Amino acid sequence: MPLRHCLPGAGVRVRCAPTSAHATSILHRYLRRPDSLSRDLHTNEKFVRISLMEEKTNAAERIIRRFGGQSALAALLGKRQSTIEHWARTGRVPAQWQMPLMSLARQRGMILEAKDFVEPNPNPIQPAEGRLGILLVGLGAVASTFISGVEHARRGSGRPIGSLTQMGTIRLGKRTENRSPLIREFVPLANLDDLVFGAWDPFPDNAYEAAVKCSVLDRHEHIEPIADFLQSINPMPAAFDQYYVKRLNGPNVKRGTKRELAEQIRADIRNFKSTNHCDRLVMVWCASTEIYMEEGPCHLTLESFEAALDANDETIAPSMLYAYAALMEGVPFANGAPNLTADIPALVQLAVDRGVPICGKDFKTGQTLIKTTLAPMLKARMLGLNGWYSTNILGNRDGEVLDDPESFKTKEESKLGVLEYILQPQLYPELYGDVYHKVRINYYPPRGDNKEGWDNIDIFGWLGYPMQVKIDFLCRDSILAAPLVLDLALFLDLAQRAGMKGIQEWLSFYFKSPQHAATVYPEHDFFIQQTKLKNTLRWLMGEEQITHLGLEYYQEE
Repeated sequence: MPLRHCLPGAGVRVRCAPTSAHATSILHRYLRRPDSLSRDLHTNEKFVRISLMEEKTNAAERIIRRFGGQSALAALLGKRQSTIEHWARTGRVPAQWQMPLMSLARQRGMILEAKDFVEPNPNPIQPAEGRLGILLVGLGAVASTFISGVEHARRGSGRPIGSLTQMGTIRLGKRTENRSPLIREFVPLANLDDLVFGAWDPFPDNAYEAAVKCSVLDRHEHIEPIADFLQSINPMPAAFDQYYVKRLNGPNVKRGTKRELAEQIRADIRNFKSTNHCDRLVMVWCASTEIYMEEGPCHLTLESFEAALDANDETIAPSMLYAYAALMEGVPFANGAPNLTADIPALVQLAVDRGVPICGKDFKTGQTLIKTTLAPMLKARMLGLNGWYSTNILGNRDGEVLDDPESFKTKEESKLGVLEYILQPQLYPELYGDVYHKVRINYYPPRGDNKEGWDNIDIFGWLGYPMQVKIDFLCRDSILAAPLVLDLALFLDLAQRAGMKGIQEWLSFYFKSPQHAATVYPEHDFFIQQTKLKNTLRWLMGEEQITHLGLEYYQEE
């Protein structure tokens, strides 16, 4: 019998069992995603009677009902019923119980997926009205290239190539529906004309002077035509300490204790917002890589962090001061460098408590971008890997900073973790259990911002026969990083207007070392990251997530 007018979030009661495999598959599909059935269901077999109950339930309540109710689920898990009641009341099943519940569901012949633990109807998204201020920590090659590119895009004299928010599309629904709008027309992003720029830097050069000195852009084609605009952007004094970045030293710096510096940054944020009549702000770290630091006792709680701040403790790096100031002012924060910054427990919790989204870390632009696209191919085809040798030459300020062993250690840790998480040697020891992975970065001033990355990859295939892949990527570091700054600023602003807070793992797509929940490993696979990002956008807008299963195209009517 046809089933009509299915309502999102409706409950389902099965009154009699289906009598065919076809009917069973239809029923399972519906039970897995009750809000996805918007068309009539037909079958030539005896079907199943289903009654829909229009009731508003949260994700946890829907899952609990599928196991027979609170008392039944408590008995199955060996938990107190009060625990299950708490899940139902808060609408959230704790992360550590989601995998056991999916396993239990499989044992009982039910389909329960990760997406079932998430509310299908998120909070309404506030409109992107008014001006969005983008505060950049660092006004060097990346920041000046980003600002220049946005201004050219606004004037129609350049295209924002590389920006997913400006040029990318997103598929909605089935392939047969042919719905693929531009992302900027699908989700309510801030308009480029509404962006305002501010920055901090230890050097006093304005954006025009910085762009000229960095020599990323052609001076006559892309700098001089917008010189007046770039000259209007002057950096605020930076909270800079040479202890954390050995190869740089500039005169445009703040003075004071760490607590005083944090309060000065907060004052800068408030003054910038007021002076520029901004409605919202976002902060992006575009500054240099700090020395390698490990998480310690001072980073575990907000209380211990603020005590260290007051004690002028050296475990509180300048990047942490910016992240702390941003969160205290309710400003989303993205970390474009591999520094230990907003990924410490104290600041992650502060972001949640303040309702502020954060993401990081280390922009994925050159060699790691290649690595996270090629390594998934090797794993997908079950090709073995003996070794991966990567070396770079780079001549800009970033290369100079990374010539210091302490700063390079921070970058090295960010780059080295990628292969292990993608290839999962613990699951495939014969293929990836003994990989030699080496990363080198060499400062070579004549190359400037035009980074060159060489990769030698020793692989093996059928019957163990060896093969090689060699890559020579001659890229422009800041040209690849600039669109990432734009996308992150716009997406973080969207996240905040949508009521999302804390770590935004869906933005892993942009980072070498993505922030993630403590209960899971980071996802480095570039294509999984892209799927995660686009499915999050679909979820925000109430569209069905796309799994690429595609069996529905081949099933009989």
